[in-house]
Amino acid sequence: MKKLCFVALMCVASVPAMADQVAAEKGKMLVSADGTRLGAVYRVSADGSVQVIIDGKMVTVPAAKLASADGKLTTSFSKSEVLALR
Repeated sequence: MKKLCFVALMCVASVPAMADQVAAEKGKMLVSADGTRLGAVYRVSADGSVQVIIDGKMVTVPAAKLASADGKLTTSFSKSEVLALR
């Protein structure tokens, strides 16, 4: 019984960590660190990274570099840094 309570407690404790993940959605506009609109999200991977087509090139932005600010999907990268990810 103690093990079951411990497991349940650990599951509840991990919920806030999941809440920190950014809710990236297909079609949502990705904005760079300086406020430049980069493009609409083409695809969201299982790991939370997003693919965006910028200047005719498919670019994958890692989930760790995504954030949500004022309802906007943002990245800490500039446009040139995103294009360098190819």
